[in-house]
Amino acid sequence: MTGAAPAIRIEVVEAPGTLGYPAGPDGTGVYAIGDIHGRDDLLAALLAAIRADGAANPRNLLICLGDYVDRGPASAAVVERLSRFHAEDFTLVPLLGNHEDLMLRFLADPDEGGPWLANGGAATLASYGVEVGPGWPERFRYEALRDALARALPARHRRFLDTLATRHAVGDYLFVHAGIRPGIALDRQDAHDLIWIRGPFLRATEPLGALVVHGHSIAPAPELKANRIGIDTGAFGTGRLTALAITGARVRLVTAAGAVDRSYVGL
Repeated sequence: MTGAAPAIRIEVVEAPGTLGYPAGPDGTGVYAIGDIHGRDDLLAALLAAIRADGAANPRNLLICLGDYVDRGPASAAVVERLSRFHAEDFTLVPLLGNHEDLMLRFLADPDEGGPWLANGGAATLASYGVEVGPGWPERFRYEALRDALARALPARHRRFLDTLATRHAVGDYLFVHAGIRPGIALDRQDAHDLIWIRGPFLRATEPLGALVVHGHSIAPAPELKANRIGIDTGAFGTGRLTALAITGARVRLVTAAGAVDRSYVGL
């Protein structure tokens, strides 16, 4: 993006009531933010809107569905903002996304660099001041890149990444990054599926044991199905970061809409 960025606008719409979504817990506003992917500008605006929206609630729960890093321009700033998030009337529950999983695997073993860099990891490295350069596919460079990232990563960021949950249940809702495997009891779901699954979950039409709120799979608009709600609207490329808001029986979509970033090719 070049030049002055256009103002970010907040859009709030009511979710269709005909789906009969369950009500949230009494007295608690529940908010879930989809995949951020380095768009700290959109995150800042969306958090401000969510905090203002939740001011009338005695309590609020903010669940971030993962994929804070990669692809977008400001992964380090996103992790910084979330690791420092504090509001007396909000409880933050950040979940693990597959991109954090790739990043943590790389930090543990530089031989895991290939998959991470092929999925936007170079943007995260750059946000921490680690220069990748044109030779990143050369495997012999992975250890040097890993060591440089480990030195640049603030301890607070590492604690944030190391303590991400894979799921969070609220009443009849289950919040995960990617989805669940149909036909498997909720308490027996594999962690890998929770952060990576697509096809079997997205194709499922049967009840899943809970209404699953997820990101991971980009769609042009939020997907409001009878058994799942998908809120990954491709923020890194589309300039649209979406949140789900549940207040009692009221279900809404809150979106921060800003500049489209053409620097990443792969949407």
